[in-house]
Amino acid sequence: MKIKNVENGFAGLLLRVDGNGSSLAFDNMQNQNITGTRDWQKYTISLEYPEEAENIFIAGILSGKGDAWFDDFVLSIDGKNVQTLKEVEKELSKAQLDKEFDDGSLIELSNLKEKDIRNLELLGRVWGFLKYHHPEIAQGNYNWDYELFRVLPNYFETKNDNERDNFIINWINLLGEIKKCKKCKPTAENAFLKPDLTWIEKQNEDLKNKLLYVYNNRSQGKHYYIGMTANVGNPEFKNENPYSNMPYPDDGFRLLSLYRYWNMINYFFPYKHLMDEDWNKKLSEYIPLFINAKDELEYELAAIQIIGDIQDTHANLWGGADKIDEWKGVNYAPVHVRFIENQLVVTDYYNQELKNEVGLKIGDIITEINGMPIQEIVKEKLRYYPASNLPTRLRDISADLLRSNSDRIDIVFVTGNSNHQKNTLKLYPKDSLGIYRWYRKSDNKSFKMLDNNIGYVTLQTIKEEDIPKIKSEFKDTKGIIIDIRNYPSTFVPFSLGSYFVSSSTPFVKFTNGNVDNPGEFTFTSNIEIPSQGKTYNGKLVVLVNELSQSQAEYTSMAFRAGDNTTIIGSTTAGADGNVSAIRLPGGLRTMISGIGVNYPNGEGTQRVGIVPDIEVQPTIEGIKQGKDELLEKAIEIIVKE
Repeated sequence: MKIKNVENGFAGLLLRVDGNGSSLAFDNMQNQNITGTRDWQKYTISLEYPEEAENIFIAGILSGKGDAWFDDFVLSIDGKNVQTLKEVEKELSKAQLDKEFDDGSLIELSNLKEKDIRNLELLGRVWGFLKYHHPEIAQGNYNWDYELFRVLPNYFETKNDNERDNFIINWINLLGEIKKCKKCKPTAENAFLKPDLTWIEKQNEDLKNKLLYVYNNRSQGKHYYIGMTANVGNPEFKNENPYSNMPYPDDGFRLLSLYRYWNMINYFFPYKHLMDEDWNKKLSEYIPLFINAKDELEYELAAIQIIGDIQDTHANLWGGADKIDEWKGVNYAPVHVRFIENQLVVTDYYNQELKNEVGLKIGDIITEINGMPIQEIVKEKLRYYPASNLPTRLRDISADLLRSNSDRIDIVFVTGNSNHQKNTLKLYPKDSLGIYRWYRKSDNKSFKMLDNNIGYVTLQTIKEEDIPKIKSEFKDTKGIIIDIRNYPSTFVPFSLGSYFVSSSTPFVKFTNGNVDNPGEFTFTSNIEIPSQGKTYNGKLVVLVNELSQSQAEYTSMAFRAGDNTTIIGSTTAGADGNVSAIRLPGGLRTMISGIGVNYPNGEGTQRVGIVPDIEVQPTIEGIKQGKDELLEKAIEIIVKE
């Protein structure tokens, strides 16, 4: 690839693997931040090849301004050029051949009574338990979605608990013989989290024994619906049809959506123990909400609420939420706002040309929108903004508070020392404003020298080739400030983190799930930052806030292992660990943090985030004056002897 004057975007290769009606793996090199002018150079993308892959797309991509040239594309699988591979007819599994309910579940559920909800809760538990434990299902011999639709009508006709339980036992028997498992191991004594079988213990004796027999002789090894990503260990949810052709799924498919999601979280979410509310109660709580969702919007809102209950900033509706997006509003205010000191504050103008028309200044406080106080709006809508902690939920909702389907909204605001003032704020289509969600994109150089012999590095635009220059130019500085109030453009925990440790230093360990024993999570060994011999002798100050998420938090952990590191700022997003994609009926797409991330002593980072050594919050007065109060504090720490 060759590029010329690429700015306000990036150039790169695109590789996408699709199957089951959705994207299974994707990379477009955006995180490599390839910009500017570069001569011909070889570039490569590598992805894991999913078993259910049906199509592979490759392309050159240019976003923003500039020119790009591409030549000599080669696509290889396991090192072999696909153009020289012999075509092999792929044998379809029994699950893939089952098309009976492609056009609908034929299930109608309405006027649910308490007993119905209780029975549906049990069925959802059993359905999910069998999905991840029964050997026949693991081999792909059943389309487990469609099996739900086959048993539901007869299950609902059972007259009492005893008849219901016998129905479940007979259903399990019909799935096929379960042979004694010679490879099955008991749950590890040192497991961090263990499978929760208490619900099985509460069943009547016959059903309990049947379910325990399945558990004790559960599937081992390769599984049709679940795997663990190589070299990482986060769950890979396989062969999950998103049914994208039905944006408003029928009763049966909406129930399936709930069953699918609840069980994925129940068995493979590493942070289930950190939720504020008991996950065991969520299935019965959400059955009426999913079944009674009368249209596409209500279905999406039900989905985003249960996603919010797992309290993971990685978990949101990242695809398929068309109606929610419309509901939030297609028009935007020309100002960027953030919650500062618990108040909604104007922090920037999206379009500087509209600055004089807006009637708002930087630092103004918006108190009402269309006659409703900000705090009331937040209280009403916060449940639709999933995140690990409150600062991050406020971060996300702030971007949408000034959206509307109208072209104007009425606001009340405070400016300077004046009383409340009213204003009608004109709104604009998103594309006309240059909207950014968290912070402005930048093509600026990632490092510079500040006064007082202090080096400054932002990870927003850092490139791999910057790291030797940073080490060389900053080696004699009094201190280095690393700004991670952004998402790093390059992975630097080891390449840059090693500069700040004088000896090999542990900084993280993970918890991984177990396909062979769903619900079990065990610790990995510690991962260490190696020393490269030439250690930086000055002070290192790291800046974080609610914009520091995922890789930014992991990178902060690596820098914290340094010999002379101080982390300052405020609560980070509290979502770390490689993500796992989840697809739900209606074309919905969400994710979870797929592995547990912990300090070497076992202390976690999920939800609490990276706890700063010194808490520093921006102030409204500082915003008005254009100050960066975190940066000022960092300089003060370094200058102070």
